[in-house]
Amino acid sequence: MKRNLTLKQWAAALIFLGGFCAFTLLYYVHNHQDARFEAFGEQFFLNEVQSNPIHFHYTIDDAAAYGIDESALTLPVYHAGDAADDIYELSQVRQQLSMIDRDSLSSDNQYLYDLLDTYLYATAATAASPYFTEPLSPSSGAPAELPVLLAEYQLDNAADIENYFAILSQVPAYFDGLMVYEKEKADAGLFMSDKTADKTIAQCMDFMDPDALSDGSHFLTVTFEERLDALTRQGIISAEQSLSYQSEHDRLLTTVVAPAYDKLADEITLLKGSGKNIGGLAQYEGGRDYYLTLLRLRTGSYRDIAEIKRLLYQDLQFNYESLLCLLRENPSLKNMILQGPSLLPQTTPEQYLSYLQTAIRQDYPAIPAGKDDTQIHSVVKYVDPSLEPYSAPAFYMTPPIDNVSDNVIYINSQDTTGDLSLFTTLAHEGYPGHLYQTVYSQRYWDEHDILPLRNVLYYGGFIEGWAMYVELASYDYAIELAKTAHPEAVRYYQACRLDRQIQLCLYSLLDVSIHYDGASLEDVRRIFSSLGTMSDENVQAVYQYIAEEPCNYPKYYLGYLEIMELKKQASVIWAKPGETNASYDPKDFQYQFHCFLLQNGPADYRTLAARLVSWEP
Repeated sequence: MKRNLTLKQWAAALIFLGGFCAFTLLYYVHNHQDARFEAFGEQFFLNEVQSNPIHFHYTIDDAAAYGIDESALTLPVYHAGDAADDIYELSQVRQQLSMIDRDSLSSDNQYLYDLLDTYLYATAATAASPYFTEPLSPSSGAPAELPVLLAEYQLDNAADIENYFAILSQVPAYFDGLMVYEKEKADAGLFMSDKTADKTIAQCMDFMDPDALSDGSHFLTVTFEERLDALTRQGIISAEQSLSYQSEHDRLLTTVVAPAYDKLADEITLLKGSGKNIGGLAQYEGGRDYYLTLLRLRTGSYRDIAEIKRLLYQDLQFNYESLLCLLRENPSLKNMILQGPSLLPQTTPEQYLSYLQTAIRQDYPAIPAGKDDTQIHSVVKYVDPSLEPYSAPAFYMTPPIDNVSDNVIYINSQDTTGDLSLFTTLAHEGYPGHLYQTVYSQRYWDEHDILPLRNVLYYGGFIEGWAMYVELASYDYAIELAKTAHPEAVRYYQACRLDRQIQLCLYSLLDVSIHYDGASLEDVRRIFSSLGTMSDENVQAVYQYIAEEPCNYPKYYLGYLEIMELKKQASVIWAKPGETNASYDPKDFQYQFHCFLLQNGPADYRTLAARLVSWEP
């Protein structure tokens, strides 16, 4: 029998239907926006990673898995006016991102959205002043970076060799494009100083030494033959093919790459004298504003300059007073610092790495197993002597995101002297530094299906801040290793750590003074004269380096201080109600804090601080 619904039943049905429709619509909107954002993020990643075939090869191991023909990629060649196009392209990307409803995204995608939005904003802010950047910097520019990247270019098969040869053949056009940009810089009155130009010219001549190329001792020749030998032993190429490849490699180096370096040096020489500034960015019109935007991009710190100075000054004062107190209580320390005794067991870099890998287990989480549970390998190599004057004391070669099992650390023997220096450097570059952080983060992202987008968002302040943070912590591991045989290592290593912090903090303050306040070489001389710690030759070298590499020291030390500030915030946020300290014991709190950093970084510190509030240990 048919029954009519009562008014209450109709009302209940309508409420249910309305709720069901609202839920369905909400579910659709959320999933639709997540799908839009993920598609956007994947396309952004692919566009960025394909912009340079060398960086692509270092980022992706299996190009086919991403549907990319690696052989079709070419080195980016700058053309007149491209700087303005970059600004427009960034504005277009930001506009596309803004069309996605952030509030309708999942929590993880909201975090990625915030990271990308902040990154694009900071990048666009620096791009608005296009001619302040220096792609030919003697320390970090293309001429210095390219040889190392070529020497470590992974060769797994004949296709890789052909792609490598294609890159070598494109070097002249790549350098020509850089000189187009440099001429635009010169026209804008922003060309490098003559001192910097002379260093870059000398660098170009040193890298492509004709004698080393002719007798087969050039490091690019040697490293290429070593990679070919490995392929021959595996049966991937024949001995005859190897000889043919070696011959072609020699031809490309001597007739293509070396002349390109020579031409680059000649064209820099012709532009010498057009640089009007021998100091920092503050001496240019608009330089101070550019420095502030660059500082935010490079360090991930969004504090104003006054607050950054306060943070640095407080740290410098605390560490300086701590060192003075330590020296007063231990008069013998002064001579020990001057002598630099070897107190650690004499062993190999690989054994130091192995010790560190074991020693950190209580304080840092284990690296996730990954989808294939592949064992992590690491190799320590030494920088070729021809590169030593221009290379960092050490550096870690980031592995492809789809194959993080093989890792390489380079040590510059010219700068890394003594057992303690080697030990803390390996902590910085290896465990629990760059190698550990990189592999942990990548395997964690893989495990949680997080977009590869994060691999093309570079947060130098987090990456180097983390490495600085764990390097300073590694002095405690050194103490544990040395104190049984050398009880004096406890105070000595504490003094060395404080000395290291004082130096890096002072250099970071000088970076701000030179590039934001306009400090001159004479100003810096007076500072070091009051400290009485450095020869005039070294003072000039420090000033020149900081003038050439703005924000480099703050990237390390301000990044470290931002991590320490986050640690203070975590101790309050994670405290139980009514408590002022974290509810965990010190070891457990530290472990959980490291989990937070590793699982949510790399990131800028403003976005990371917001994430900390909602993160549960």
